[in-house]
This record gives sequence, structure tokens and C-alpha cells, in this order.
Amino acid sequence: MGWVSPIKDEATLEKFKQALRKVDDKYYIMFELGIGTGLLLQDILQLKNRDVYEKEVITVVIGARKIERSYQIPKNVQETINSYVAGKDMDAYLITGHASSKAPLSREQAYRVFKTAGRSLGLSTIGAQTMRKTFAWRYYRATGDINYLQHLFNHASPSITYRYIGEKPNVQVILRKLTPEENERSRYMLYLNDSGRKRIDAAIHELKSIKEKFNNPSNNDAFYGCVDCFLDELDALLETYRESNTGHF
Repeated sequence: MGWVSPIKDEATLEKFKQALRKVDDKYYIMFELGIGTGLLLQDILQLKNRDVYEKEVITVVIGARKIERSYQIPKNVQETINSYVAGKDMDAYLITGHASSKAPLSREQAYRVFKTAGRSLGLSTIGAQTMRKTFAWRYYRATGDINYLQHLFNHASPSITYRYIGEKPNVQVILRKLTPEENERSRYMLYLNDSGRKRIDAAIHELKSIKEKFNNPSNNDAFYGCVDCFLDELDALLETYRESNTGHF
């Protein structure tokens, strides 16, 4: 499974948007919102029309510690969304599945459409994280502010964020942020109520469960699409973890 990369070329980015639009406007709207805000795909799919209509900011809760993060919606994206949502049921999901369904679009279907659109343009590194990585890369190139992205994405250090967007780290930023105080706080939080071991055990349990279910003949394609998405992201996280911890043990 390959590394998911941001789309860095503006012409290619526009072609990708139009490829999504040819499938259905909802994929175009979803992508515009993703690259405009940095929201995760799964968070976008849970949004309802009232969450975005005539809004400037979207607030979501992330992680087991219920951390709130606010995502600014650019003016041009606000206009696109308002036009798309106007006249619709405000309690309905922004991005639905089938036309006759009230349920939100599945993450697996979104992933498949992304991959298909990417292949049509010769892009082999498209995945569930493409929107967020593209947002982050464009923001960093425009501002140079890696610390904002680190905070927004709840990354442990700037080095992880640099790796996430495929940019060479600014060593001065990393040295300034990787302080003994931050490392001490991480140690405290991981030992608090044995949360570190519990989180590791929960991850191991989930992986074992997936492995046990893998060859079940009753699995449908959606199961394997979900597993593929999950492993894509896990591969990227493991690679980042290994690189960021080189020499730390």
C-alpha cells in the first residue's frame, strides 16, 4: 500500500475536482470542503446541512479526550456550500449515499470514488487523507506555519506534521517544540490511569479482530474497502512513528 500524498499542482488539483464532479456534485462539494478546511473525511461525512449552511467555522470533537478543534471555512467554499445546501432539509446529511437514502455516504464509497478519479488522471497516491494533506500542504506553503497545523491535527510534534505533508522539516522549529516539558507531559498522560497501555491494548485487540474476520466468506466488498482505508492510514502512521523515533530509544 502506497503513501497518500497531497495534490501539489494546481492544474492537477482542478482536474481532480472536475473528475469528482463528473461522478456527482456531492463528491466535488465534499472535496472542496476538505481541502478548504482540513477536516477529516469521516468528520465531513457526519456533517448535516445545518452544520455548514451560512457558517464560517465548523467545530468537531476529536480523540478519547474529547478535544475540540475549530476549522475555518474559506469564503469561496462558504459560497459553494451555501448554494449547494440552499432549500434542502437542514437536518439531512450534507453528503448522502444513494439518492433515495437519508444515510450519509459511506467512507468506503468516498474512498473508491477518490481512487477511481485519481487513476483516471494517473495519480497513484490518492486516498482517504488526500483532502487533509492537500489542505495542510497548501496552508504551509502559503504561511510557513507548521505549528498551527500541528495543533489543528493534534500531532505530537512538528516533525510528524512535516512528514504528514511530505515536506522537509525546519530543524529550528522541531528543536524549539520538542521540549523536555512536552515529553514530560506525554509521559504523565500515558501513565495516568494506565491510559497508554490501555490504548495500545485496544489497538492490538482491534487489529486481531480484523485479522480473524479477514477470510470470512460472508464479508462484502465494503468490508475490504474499509480495511484497505484503515491499513493505508496505519502504514503512513507507522512509517512516521519509525522515522520520528529514530535515535530516541
